[in-house]
Amino acid sequence: MRVAFVSILAGCVMTMGVVARAQRPAQAPPASAAQSAPPGNAENGKKLFLADGCWTCHDYDAHGGGGSGPRLAGRPLTWTGFQKSVRQPAEDMVPFTTKVLSDQQLADIFAWIKSIPPSPAASSIPQIAK
Repeated sequence: MRVAFVSILAGCVMTMGVVARAQRPAQAPPASAAQSAPPGNAENGKKLFLADGCWTCHDYDAHGGGGSGPRLAGRPLTWTGFQKSVRQPAEDMVPFTTKVLSDQQLADIFAWIKSIPPSPAASSIPQIAK
């Protein structure tokens, strides 16, 4: 039942993003899209990630696989790329403008994602190593 609800919720969220993007003209990147991320609070970023529903597509630990969103944790994300992906997503993700997430809140989420260690290599897991 929970899986069906999450799938329906994710589908609704993606549909709203497509409709919202179609109704809005393209936006220029925010002026704060600097090369390096502003200081972020990883603890607050995890709370925001969960509260704002990012987990519905990227899973609770940002490793993806639970929904339709890609893995975020353990990947070489840049602040500029991350900010653009969130503010002006190329796929079915709902855009999170500064009205929804401030630049500081986005920096907090980025700090949390960057703090998550990458998944271990499959060869290091005894149960599946050959």
